[in-house]
Amino acid sequence: MGGSGTDGTNAGKRPNEQLASWFVRSGWSKGELARQVNRRARQLGAHHISTDTSRVRRWLDGEQPREPIPRILSELFSERFGTVVAVEDLGLRAAHQSPSVSGVDLPWAGPQTVSLLSEFSRSDLMLARRGFLGTSLTLAAGPSLIEPMQRWLVPAPAADHADPPPPARRPHRLSKAELDMLESTTAMFRTWDAQSGGGLRRKAVVGQLHEVTDLLQEPQPAAISERLFRCAAELAELAGWMSYDVGLQPTAQKYFVLALHAAKEAGDKPLGSYILSSMSRQMIHLGRPDDALELIHLAQYGSRDCATARTQAMLYAMEARAYANMGQPGKCKRAVRMAEDTFADAGLDGEPDPDWIRFFNEAELNGENSHSYRDLAYFAGRSPTYASLAEPVMQRAVDLFAVDAEHQRSYALNLVGMATVHLLKREPEQAMDKARQALDVAGRVRSERVNTRLRKTVDTAVRDFGEVPEVTDITELLAKKLPETAEAV
Repeated sequence: MGGSGTDGTNAGKRPNEQLASWFVRSGWSKGELARQVNRRARQLGAHHISTDTSRVRRWLDGEQPREPIPRILSELFSERFGTVVAVEDLGLRAAHQSPSVSGVDLPWAGPQTVSLLSEFSRSDLMLARRGFLGTSLTLAAGPSLIEPMQRWLVPAPAADHADPPPPARRPHRLSKAELDMLESTTAMFRTWDAQSGGGLRRKAVVGQLHEVTDLLQEPQPAAISERLFRCAAELAELAGWMSYDVGLQPTAQKYFVLALHAAKEAGDKPLGSYILSSMSRQMIHLGRPDDALELIHLAQYGSRDCATARTQAMLYAMEARAYANMGQPGKCKRAVRMAEDTFADAGLDGEPDPDWIRFFNEAELNGENSHSYRDLAYFAGRSPTYASLAEPVMQRAVDLFAVDAEHQRSYALNLVGMATVHLLKREPEQAMDKARQALDVAGRVRSERVNTRLRKTVDTAVRDFGEVPEVTDITELLAKKLPETAEAV
């Protein structure tokens, strides 16, 4: 029975109603679930796993599988439903693992941060397939995510910032020119991501991050160490963002968490707030707007006295997105107004914006705010009122992105957003026109996030307006131009 992945405990077992509920809603057959478990196990290197329909039936009957199967099932159902489905939600027992290794509750200390970043990036580079970095990697949500992140606000203990004593061997002391080049390379990676999506440069970013952690493991003067931690934080955030963009959600979250730790070591609160906003965006994507709001409020509280107006405007826009997905129109509209008013002050405070927030221009502001109105429309039962509020703001975003060659992924996402607004207004012909334009851009952008949203929008059109010729045409074109074969790199 070694290949079954079960613990052999059958005495007194009862049907697993929780697992059965998720299984029925998934629409999978027992054979399909078995095939997916086996495929995922092979990706993890767990070649001893050999599941079949009878084994799935035993799980549903109450048999407890051994690791890594519970975590594999958690991953599969999370991906299927677009939300976090924990091992416990499936009525299964999670393996007891050290939080510092398996979770997001990591020690807030420089040496441990460097060690974890080095280990994680090395594992990512070595596996280089679907982002599975071991059976311990799962998504955190709720208090298990929020409570550790709150420690970002706790002041670090006073440290001796004097240069360390000379080591036994002479380390590689970075020159200012070398540090400048590292930082400019990070900015270049960020530009490539915006132009081409996360699928083309992700491994290069992870490799650069690993190189920076190597430098951090050598004795460095305090000022150089701070710049290296800031560079590591930016690269880890970008690696997380690219992982999120190609659908590797647990990998993305782990990079975001490590990025926040590195930002704290750098003493860069605005950068930390930006990383928390990326985590918030991921939580909205995963259907966890309450968690998203908690993360944004942490970001706002931690950086309110030091972030530029542009950064604060971005945080207000993300706050609006969270409120929209919670179905709170009053608070959403207030946050939208705050984003607009604060953005009007961008550049007037005399403080230069860091490169990582440069993306948040007028087009991005309009895009975020229009998506908030669009999300409110869905929450309010496909409300035409909120759809009408979204339309002119979304159109403004689309017009601005159309002449912005640097942000092609955002252009595609807003074209898809405009298509969803037209569907809400029951205008399928206009919706499919925008979807067709988005499909053209998607062909130039390697982003599973764009592809998934485009497919979902067309699926909605088929369900609601399947008889409209434009819908039939785009369905055939989508199958031809965008087959579901995307793989993360």
